[in-house]
Amino acid sequence: MGVIVEEQVDDQVLVPPSNFSMVEDGIFRSGCPQPANFPFLQTLNLKSIIYLCPEPYPEENLKFLESNNIRLFQFGIEGKTESPVAIPRNTIMEALRVLIDVRNHPILIHCKRGKHRTGCLVGCLRKVQNWCLPSVFGEYQVFAGAKSRATDMRFIETFEVLSLRQCLYSIIYQYHGYGSKKRRLLYKEDNLQKTQITSV
Repeated sequence: MGVIVEEQVDDQVLVPPSNFSMVEDGIFRSGCPQPANFPFLQTLNLKSIIYLCPEPYPEENLKFLESNNIRLFQFGIEGKTESPVAIPRNTIMEALRVLIDVRNHPILIHCKRGKHRTGCLVGCLRKVQNWCLPSVFGEYQVFAGAKSRATDMRFIETFEVLSLRQCLYSIIYQYHGYGSKKRRLLYKEDNLQKTQITSV
């Protein structure tokens, strides 16, 4: 994980969105991008964006996505402070399904400020990656800062990783080394076809 600050390429200052960081190879996180951030986002060669707010996506941002052939996945999660309404587990599960699918990479996750909703999704991803809870909470707090929410951390702590299999029943994910570009996505159909070929 590393926060990227302003870069300068060909005398053009590239400004990343607020709270921008790389989560891992091909996955990024941030607050909601502004038009000034578009040149920077172009350097990431994004294929997809996961948007975690219920509000309509800004018109300028939609035009940017269209002109750069970037697919938008919207998962509307309310962002009220210490909301008594539980974070929707099914919504997080569906967002994880999109996030884990390498066909959608490079991908950017964002909400409004890149703190709480984005932090919950990344925190659940870390649990899938077998991070220990202190490390997961530490990363969450780096981005949430003084506005860390106990409800978010309880959600991450109680998130059941095994239930992810219910959303990925048709996908077999293989990692050939942590953070390796060699990771690839296999499907049951592919495995079945290979089995049939080798059995002839």
